[in-house]
Amino acid sequence: MAIAMQKEEMLERRGGTLVGFDDLWERLTLAQKFAASSLTQFGYKLNFIRDVDDTNLAILCCNENIVAISKAGEINTQPNIHIRS
Repeated sequence: MAIAMQKEEMLERRGGTLVGFDDLWERLTLAQKFAASSLTQFGYKLNFIRDVDDTNLAILCCNENIVAISKAGEINTQPNIHIRS
């Protein structure tokens, strides 16, 4: 039952208005901004931020490549994330 409610809450949040790049950028930590800035030089773009249980993961994509940046700025080039089309 709790899982169903969590899923419903996530779907509800996704149904809101689209967030612009500037809004996403402001939600990043300073460490994430430095890491993301270095990745944008290689063509990565900030897609979204997943903030579950205060993890604050920034997700960037370049073509088919996905990168996650932790709150501390650690870059994970092979995150276990599937992005829906």
